Amino acid sequence: MSSREAMQLAEEAGVDLVKIAPTAKPPVCKLVDYGKYKYEQTRKEKEARKKQRVIEIKEIRLSPNIDTNDLNTKISAARKFLTKGDRVKVTLRFRGREMAHMANSKHILDDFAGALSDICVMEKPPKVEGRSMTMFLTEKR
Repeated sequence: MSSREAMQLAEEAGVDLVKIAPTAKPPVCKLVDYGKYKYEQTRKEKEARKKQRVIEIKEIRLSPNIDTNDLNTKISAARKFLTKGDRVKVTLRFRGREMAHMANSKHILDDFAGALSDICVMEKPPKVEGRSMTMFLTEKR
């Protein structure tokens, strides 16, 4: 129907004429109370935002000469992050002469991933980037 007829119908009913799809040919309109319509829209958007989960990346830094008890403490921290649903970036940092023995220290990251293999998977395997070796762990689905 024409827009003039639609406006007349809306005035008679005591409601507003709202364009639902203005880009469509012809434009789609609806007879509704505009205040109520806006309220419903904001409520739907709010619900959609509530259901979203932002995945954070938590970083755990290790050194090549870390002791087993210190490593176990870091593993328990990573376990806590993973159970919350966050991704964990494990970084093995090398300083000075430690740079010469990078290949020998890869087992630390492998042990770390092995200790958490019951609740996580390795998203990105250990990779050397400058003075550090990093890997990413995510929760099993």
